[in-house]
Amino acid sequence: MHTLTLAGGCFWCLETVYERLKGVERVVSGYTGGRRAHPTYEQVCTGATGHAEAIQVTYDPVVISDREMLEIFFAFHDPTSLNRQGPDVGTQYRSAIFYNSPEQEQLAREMIADLERDNTFGQPIVTELQPLDTFYPAEARHQQYYRQHSAQPYCAAVIGPKVAKLRSGYGQKLRAVSCEL
Repeated sequence: MHTLTLAGGCFWCLETVYERLKGVERVVSGYTGGRRAHPTYEQVCTGATGHAEAIQVTYDPVVISDREMLEIFFAFHDPTSLNRQGPDVGTQYRSAIFYNSPEQEQLAREMIADLERDNTFGQPIVTELQPLDTFYPAEARHQQYYRQHSAQPYCAAVIGPKVAKLRSGYGQKLRAVSCEL
């Protein structure tokens, strides 16, 4: 199994996308990239801890490759928006890949270079690449958030369209899901 740690705005959004993919064993929402040990959601939301809302994904690279995992990441957030994703503003919502090996770092650098060479987004990519230090799982109330709160206005307006995009554009990568997904 491989592990990838990604930040691309609200962790609920990325968690919802990745938990639906074939080969993904586990997705944990949490915090990384900051200065405070064991931060809380409320502390991270102030922007003062330096942490980003992030997810940590454990997956089978035989089923879904490392490159495919990063392709999904870049397809489901705006990597050109500095410290912001849609309505979410602050350093805690930055775009970042927290690599845990030289190979992960190299793949991320190559992918960013390819996307910029092809002018995929029409603007420079601001995604940070940082070595993974400590990942702190978020509080239980933030895990599998969309499953529990899909009708909540933020979920319906922001996450719902991502789920629709995933179904329409990436159907072959989706696992057979039960009703709660």
